[in-house]
Amino acid sequence: TYAPYGGRSPDEIRARSFAVTEHLIARGAELIVVACNTATAHAIEALRARWPALPFVGTEPGIKPAVAATRNRRIGLLATPATAASDRLQALIARHIGDCEVVVQGCGGVVEHIEAGDLDSPELRDLVDRYCAPLRAAGVDTALLGCTHYPLIEPLWQAALGPQVTLLNIETAVARRAAALWAPDAETSALHVETSGDPDALRSWLARVLGWRAADVRHWQAAL
Repeated sequence: TYAPYGGRSPDEIRARSFAVTEHLIARGAELIVVACNTATAHAIEALRARWPALPFVGTEPGIKPAVAATRNRRIGLLATPATAASDRLQALIARHIGDCEVVVQGCGGVVEHIEAGDLDSPELRDLVDRYCAPLRAAGVDTALLGCTHYPLIEPLWQAALGPQVTLLNIETAVARRAAALWAPDAETSALHVETSGDPDALRSWLARVLGWRAADVRHWQAAL
């Protein structure tokens, strides 16, 4: 399988994003949510340029809400290595940061644990604690979870950073934006899950991690 994206090169991420988008368009997609900070950082502008008539909703760390929330003007951002190194993230920070200090920490390996269904092992806790150490040292009072996987282990981030730190993610804002652009018919809409990996493994993960015990999971033979 291709995921996770966090350790891939920008060219790989863009190529994969194009392949997935072409497949979704063939399936009749009228709006596409790029539900990945890394893919948004490296591919969304190219996607919008390639399909200008198709609405795309991106997923990016909520720098602006974090600036509004912080009390001591120190913000932490936990992200995949690819997101942390992206020019788009640096531009987002520069645009909204004002007088705040931002500590950006790439967190290699965390998504791999979550993808394996590990949400609370000692190894994962140690990894999270190590990545949170620079944020603790900087005295941040607000931290952004800059990957859509990370809220699944929010208690671990909170424990590593301390109860005094406010954790933020933007999944709700992304969902609201998508709903504002396209409202499905509640009577005819349905959830279908597709994967280029093992459908049985994903079905098991969805049941164990998200509680989706009757998900319709189908295999997609990816060209890339």
